[in-house]
Amino acid sequence: MNTIFIVDDTDTNLTKAKQALEDKYRVLTMPSASKMFALLEKIIPDLILLDIEMPEMDGFTALKKLKENKWTAKIPIVFLTAQADATTEIQGFELGAVDFITKPFSRPVLLNRIAGHLHISDLIDERTEHVERLQNGIISVLADMVEERDRVTGGHVERTAVYVKILLIAMLEQNLYTDEIKKWDCDAVVSSARLHDVGKITISDALLNKPGKLNAEEFSVIKTHAEEGEKIIDRIMTQTVGDVFLSHAKIFAGSHHERWNGAGYPKGLKGEEIPLEGRIMALVDVYDALVSERPYKKALPYEEAESIIMSESGKHFDPKIVKVFFDVKEEFKKAHQAISS
Repeated sequence: MNTIFIVDDTDTNLTKAKQALEDKYRVLTMPSASKMFALLEKIIPDLILLDIEMPEMDGFTALKKLKENKWTAKIPIVFLTAQADATTEIQGFELGAVDFITKPFSRPVLLNRIAGHLHISDLIDERTEHVERLQNGIISVLADMVEERDRVTGGHVERTAVYVKILLIAMLEQNLYTDEIKKWDCDAVVSSARLHDVGKITISDALLNKPGKLNAEEFSVIKTHAEEGEKIIDRIMTQTVGDVFLSHAKIFAGSHHERWNGAGYPKGLKGEEIPLEGRIMALVDVYDALVSERPYKKALPYEEAESIIMSESGKHFDPKIVKVFFDVKEEFKKAHQAISS
């Protein structure tokens, strides 16, 4: 059964709307936008009927706030209003409302309009799910191509994606960079992280899988994978429209070797000039390299790898992200062991 929120500061309107809908939907009523946002922390409805003229926070302000949060941005919002003028409707539609229902409303009109919007929402969800499956398929193929060619880093792609997810959850819990992260589709970000090394497709097998230490010239070639990865994803993006996961993938590919102190590559970005995706991947990429065995080195003990991460705080890595890492280091360790076994 679909869940409907009704938000109105007039008890009569709440009662009338609930009576009209409760036979077909799970209906929850609230007298203010602040009550709605409190409940949204526990329940995400399928549609919200929202009054415009309310004290404390009006409907337009509430709608703006809903659209700023990735968890609530996709909820269809239908305004209940006595204001039927064109200016009000234009403002509402520009902010993202899907419809206006004029008060006083009739039960048949309310039911029909809501049923129509819920049907559209279901179709959009189905289409979104299809697109996400397609995106994940593309990511899997590209990531597998990198993994198969770069034989020295088996499991690296999958592990780093898991580390990114662990960090993102912890950063949200600790209110770190949340203004930016809350705008992300975190599932898309985690999935796109698997393409951070896609530029290695352009590197020769002989160099990519060299068992010994690289000389300066060879390392300069390896370093090009960051720029090349960005170019590869950029070419894919020119053939698509609005692919959020590709936007994140491009940033991961192009910025994961930048360093907090500006000594990284390819652009020598410094501090928060480096995109947040790049600062996150910089740490998880190095961590995985340290604790994983390679033909040219043994895996370091977890404690030694953690010590190196700490020593590079404020140099290679964003110190705030390093702090979060140490709060979840045991989760990193468990993830590494599980995927590597």
